[in-house]
Amino acid sequence: MFKRNPFFLLALVFALGATFKAPAQVTLADYQRADSIMKLNDLVYHQINSVNWIDSTSTFWYQVKTRDGIAFTLVDAAKTTRKPAFDVSKLVEQLNKQPGVKTTTKSAQFQKLKFDLKANKFQFLLDKTYWTCNLKNYALIKDSVVKTEESRPYWNEGFDELGNKPVTSPDSVWVAFIKNYNVYIRNKKDNKEIQLSFDGSAGDFYSSYFSWSPDSKKLAVNKVRKNEDHFIYFVESSPKTQLQPILQKRNYLKPGDALPIKRPSLFNIETLKQIPVDAQAFENQYELSNPKWKQNSTAFTFDFNQRGHQVFQVVEVDGTSGAVKVIIDEHSKTFIDYSGKYFRHDMDKRGEIIWASERDGWNHLYLYDAKTSKVKNQITSGNWVVREVVKVDEKTNTIIFTASGRNADEDPYYIHYCKVNFDGSGLVDLTPEKMEHQASFSADYAYFADTYSTVQAPPVTVLRSTSDGSVVMPLEKADIADLQAKGWIAPEPFVAKGRDGKTDIWGNVYRPTNFDPKKKYPIIEYIYAGPHSSFTQKSFKPCSYAWSGLAELGFIIVQMDGMGTSNRGKAFQDICYKNLKDAGFPDRILWMKAAAEKYSYMDTTRVGLFGGSAGGQSTLAGLLFHPEFYKAGSSSCGCHDNRMDKIWWNEQWMGFPIGPEYAECSNVVNAPKLQGKLLLIVGEMDDNVDPASTMQVVNALINAKKDFELVVLPGTNHTLGGTYGEQKRRDFFVKTFYNQATPDWNKTVK
Repeated sequence: MFKRNPFFLLALVFALGATFKAPAQVTLADYQRADSIMKLNDLVYHQINSVNWIDSTSTFWYQVKTRDGIAFTLVDAAKTTRKPAFDVSKLVEQLNKQPGVKTTTKSAQFQKLKFDLKANKFQFLLDKTYWTCNLKNYALIKDSVVKTEESRPYWNEGFDELGNKPVTSPDSVWVAFIKNYNVYIRNKKDNKEIQLSFDGSAGDFYSSYFSWSPDSKKLAVNKVRKNEDHFIYFVESSPKTQLQPILQKRNYLKPGDALPIKRPSLFNIETLKQIPVDAQAFENQYELSNPKWKQNSTAFTFDFNQRGHQVFQVVEVDGTSGAVKVIIDEHSKTFIDYSGKYFRHDMDKRGEIIWASERDGWNHLYLYDAKTSKVKNQITSGNWVVREVVKVDEKTNTIIFTASGRNADEDPYYIHYCKVNFDGSGLVDLTPEKMEHQASFSADYAYFADTYSTVQAPPVTVLRSTSDGSVVMPLEKADIADLQAKGWIAPEPFVAKGRDGKTDIWGNVYRPTNFDPKKKYPIIEYIYAGPHSSFTQKSFKPCSYAWSGLAELGFIIVQMDGMGTSNRGKAFQDICYKNLKDAGFPDRILWMKAAAEKYSYMDTTRVGLFGGSAGGQSTLAGLLFHPEFYKAGSSSCGCHDNRMDKIWWNEQWMGFPIGPEYAECSNVVNAPKLQGKLLLIVGEMDDNVDPASTMQVVNALINAKKDFELVVLPGTNHTLGGTYGEQKRRDFFVKTFYNQATPDWNKTVK
């Protein structure tokens, strides 16, 4: 038998040590550099962030940062003129003469500018005070002081069907209102009240959101059968207003909860009678919209979104007989992406509807005959997607829309602005540069300002004509010389094949500013795999708070859009159906392995991931379902069990009724599978994702005797972690992948 030689082994250790050097100690200076990295964004000059058209004119203004300070420019698109909107130095000089004001051309933050071109003046906000400046002599008038803004309202405050004010008929003769849960009308001439319905009650009432026919002869409204409220509760441990904790609650429907049932109702004002509407076929509803009358008053329509999101219909109700007819009937074996791809434009005079559908596998526009309920023609087609309809012009029979994926030789996510005729002819790309585009149109849609860039190419802004996309005049070209001088390294787009061996998966690689290709770097994926969109950066932004600071501590950060996300086609997105735990991981892992084959400094034996919300769910899912690849994860405010999260988002992708797939995808149920290192972060006041979702993971991990870290942020809502969470996340990955001590924050003064 072979006997090991201890001297040989010792020599081997020294040899390996000479080849694989231990990483340098991560120091406080590294953390300080990470903290300051966002300042690099300030080194981009002449970048237009927003274009502001003035009322209905062809004139707009924009602001840029120059090396001398801020500058404001006024552009008249029709006259193709460009000039300073005002002299910043003169304005600052006048402001400093005002009591209590002290500012400079570089520090002044002018906000909410509103120009009056005829009066040659403009209003602006500076330090919570509104001022009006006369551009003839720069005389200033102090208008008002902005009141302290109230705290943001709860995003799901709840819609009060009985909370609307009385609604007056178009001819101003009648007023419709709710009284004792029933429909009443009042004659405005003699104030006589007439009761139209008699079957309303507290649990089955008529909505106060009435829809009058244009001829004022008919009235439509939904009758609502109320559902049971579902509240989430949490304790605000450290309120600012008192010593003792406060119990908070929010109305928050979850998957499987009962929903209100709406039934369209119709009343004839001339006969003062209710016309029966048979809406029984539409009671298995997720949502039924309010009635919308045709311009000729012959009928009204409503949208019916069936529970489970596999049927979506546009339904017409005859205004005389109450007869019901389905105009558009959309079906899917998986789901209809109503929350991200819905578009309907009625053209009553023409008897046509423009409708968006993924029925051929890609999101496209269709022209419907509203009378025959048949498609007259498909307006757009091909293996690419319509992203958003910007403008439907019935005078010119054209549609302006955004699209991506039309060009085979560019990133399929790049947004382009296009125009097409109703019959599908004349399709033109108004923004031909193979980059990400962002446009702002004049009120008459004759012109638009177009800013285009990539993650590597700084933005250029031009003024274009909407007729053909031709450049009317250049506006600005961003200057990044100072940024490059500071050692900024642009993100690198990278493409690899997905799980099917055919589909391209697109992502970015982010490197630290002190990058050394001779070193080995752990890989950390910033993940968000929500099916509702795509998330990888496409436009120019030097640094992001989400990942730039972490990269500076010695990590390669990656971001990509795997299968199951949106904007690539129906089959690509359908991977997520009843399978959110997938999160595109087979594609993501192949992508990182392919990148590591190209770049030897990427270490696939040390791979972590982090994310918040749905990204928090995916982070933990990566550790639970792919422990062979992901070794550590920082999960913030995750919706770890889709039965615990908001109804609209989760039933959209996981389906209804609640099936076994919900448990199969649950991080709570699968928590005992944990092998890697885990940091959980949650805000105790999170009313977006129930914080109990994270605590149920904690409970499951404790019961399974697993080791993990938990950070609960008092008084904090839905968050990736904020400043403290970022510090904990950085420390977590440094300790995990470099096995090094991090700064002693109890002693270190930052």
